[in-house]
Amino acid sequence: MQGSSRDAVLESRPALETALTHGRPAALSEDLFAITGLLDEQATLRRTLVDPTREGSGKGELIARLLGGQVGEDAVSIVSTMVAQRWSRERDLTDTIERFAVEALLKGAEEAGAIEQVEDELFRFERVVAGDAALRDALGNRAGDPHGKAELVSRLLQGKAQEQTVALARQAVLAPRGRRFDRTVEEYLDIAAERRQQLTAIVTTAGDLGEEQRTRLATALQRTYGTAVLLQVVVDESVVGGIHVQIGDEVVDGTVARRLDETRRHLAG
Repeated sequence: MQGSSRDAVLESRPALETALTHGRPAALSEDLFAITGLLDEQATLRRTLVDPTREGSGKGELIARLLGGQVGEDAVSIVSTMVAQRWSRERDLTDTIERFAVEALLKGAEEAGAIEQVEDELFRFERVVAGDAALRDALGNRAGDPHGKAELVSRLLQGKAQEQTVALARQAVLAPRGRRFDRTVEEYLDIAAERRQQLTAIVTTAGDLGEEQRTRLATALQRTYGTAVLLQVVVDESVVGGIHVQIGDEVVDGTVARRLDETRRHLAG
């Protein structure tokens, strides 16, 4: 985001945090996701709300009139505050409303003491989808019925995941906003990591890591990056041995498969 949008996020965040103290994070999240969808569909309204020539107070009053009685007061208050700010791009406004919706769900998971479980479940479910061609096609089909895909997600996760995990996975197929399922989930997980002020390391190994190995690796990565690191371990027998670690755009590949591949390339000239 450019400068004015970054400032707008900072100015809007206190309204979110205040609303979250009211103890209704799931309802707030649902309202904010609904508003994101409305603004994604209504281009004229969206442009009006980010028009820098219009008074911020007037835009706040407009959104209050439009949303009053349709969603909760907390959501109206947050979005009224947001549209009163200056935004560099239309998409920055809707992206931030979506982000706040995700954060509200994560707040509910924090209060339930299940935030790490939600992150792990969401990551694991995305990996299951990525590894099943039929399921990947079913959830990624742009021509498919979003509500049908959401119901499929609910059936797959029913009784197996936290309610926040289910809600986020459903949202990823109900309103992908032009993104692939895996990319949407990745963004949700990034938001979780940022909210908890930690990094996420995707660790690929030939076999699962023991608790001691996980602790040693997490400690080493924490020393390197200067912040807490959450490990998401993926077992892939094709790596043969060693580990592949990815944190954001940074990759450390110490797998046997990589070394064998380098040897083959060297022998091939």
